[in-house]
Amino acid sequence: MKFPALKTYTVAYLLFLYAPILLLPIFAFNDSKIIAFPLQGFTTGWFRMMWADDALFKALRNSLIVGISTSIMATTLGIFAARASTRYAFPGKAAGLGLIMLPMVLPEMIMSMSMLVVFLAIGIPLNLFTIILGHVLVCTPFAVAILTSAFQSLDKSLEEAAQDLGEGPFSTFWRVILPLVMPGIISSALITFTISLDEFIIAFFLGGTETTLSVYIFGQFRFPARVPSIMALGTILVCLSIALLTTAEYFRRRGIARTGAKDTGGFL
Repeated sequence: MKFPALKTYTVAYLLFLYAPILLLPIFAFNDSKIIAFPLQGFTTGWFRMMWADDALFKALRNSLIVGISTSIMATTLGIFAARASTRYAFPGKAAGLGLIMLPMVLPEMIMSMSMLVVFLAIGIPLNLFTIILGHVLVCTPFAVAILTSAFQSLDKSLEEAAQDLGEGPFSTFWRVILPLVMPGIISSALITFTISLDEFIIAFFLGGTETTLSVYIFGQFRFPARVPSIMALGTILVCLSIALLTTAEYFRRRGIARTGAKDTGGFL
C-alpha cells in the first residue's frame, strides 16, 4: 500500500533538515558580502580570507587539543563501562549505567552552569582542561553506547577458549577481546571527536579566555563582513563531519561483520 502523504512529508522533512546545510557552499562561493539571493558571481576569496585569520588557527588548535583529548578519555572510560556492563553482574549496575547515560538527556545549559559553579567554588581556573572535562562528561555516554554494542556482539566462547589455553584475564582481554572490538573503539573515538569539535555551550561556559572553533564562529557572526568567510569555514566543517561519520560507520559495520552479529542500525 502506498502512502503519498507520507512520502511528501518525508521529502519536506529532509528538505527542512538539510537545505540550510546545502546553502553553506552556495554562499561560500558567492561574490557578495550579503547573504541573500540573487547570487552575484563565483569567488574563492572568502576561503583566502579565512586562511589568513590567525585567530582561526588558534581556535582550531584548541579544538584539536580538546577533541583528541576528549575522544581518548571518553573512549577509554567507555571501554571500562561497556566491558563491565556486558560481562559482569554487580549491585547497582543498572543505576550506575543510568547515571553514566544521564548527560545524553540533561540540557547542556544546566550541566555547563553546574560545572562552572563547581570549578569556581573549588578554585579551578577556566581553560582548555575544564572544557575537556565537560566534553568528556557529554561524550562518554555515546562511547558507552557504541562500545556496549561492540562487546555484546562478541562470542563468549572465544574468551573461554583463550582461558582454557592458559591465558589470564588481562592477556585474554588484551590479545583476544580488544582486537575484536577495535573497530568499535575506532568508531567511538571518531564520533566523540566529532561531538567535541561541534560542541558550543560547554566550551563557551568553561573556556575562560581560551577560544575553541565553535566559540570563534559564534563570535564572528557579530561582524557582518565576516559572515561569508564563516560560510566558507562551515562548508569545510560539514565536509569534515561527513567524512568522520562515514569513517566511523565503516568501522562500526566492519566490527559487526567480524563478530558475525546482527546489524540493528547505525549512524548513516
